[in-house]
Amino acid sequence: MRSLPYDIQFRARARRTQAWGLGLLAVAGLLWIWFAVLLFTPYETGEYSRECTSRFTSENLHNSDSRCVNERDWPELLAVLGVSVPAGVIGGVLYTSGSVSHRMAEHLAEVTRLDAASS
Repeated sequence: MRSLPYDIQFRARARRTQAWGLGLLAVAGLLWIWFAVLLFTPYETGEYSRECTSRFTSENLHNSDSRCVNERDWPELLAVLGVSVPAGVIGGVLYTSGSVSHRMAEHLAEVTRLDAASS
């Protein structure tokens, strides 16, 4: 039973990797929520406290001289979306890797137990 400490460490490392992946997926989800808030909620301009409709409506989309367009610009929205994509991809890869590693350790332990029982 010399492999038991290694197996315990391997499973702990797999769970830690899984937790990091879940954390990054949560960050990506929060960024998507922030993106939706910026895109779909009405807002006010800073100078004149003018009420502006959401960026999703086409009212402000083609009006380039509007103060509303300058107040909430598309690059800010795309930056939030752009940061969420790598966080989501890396989180998904880490979570999957941790899950597969843990599942493989369980499978190997079960095969070892069954081999020992049949001998």
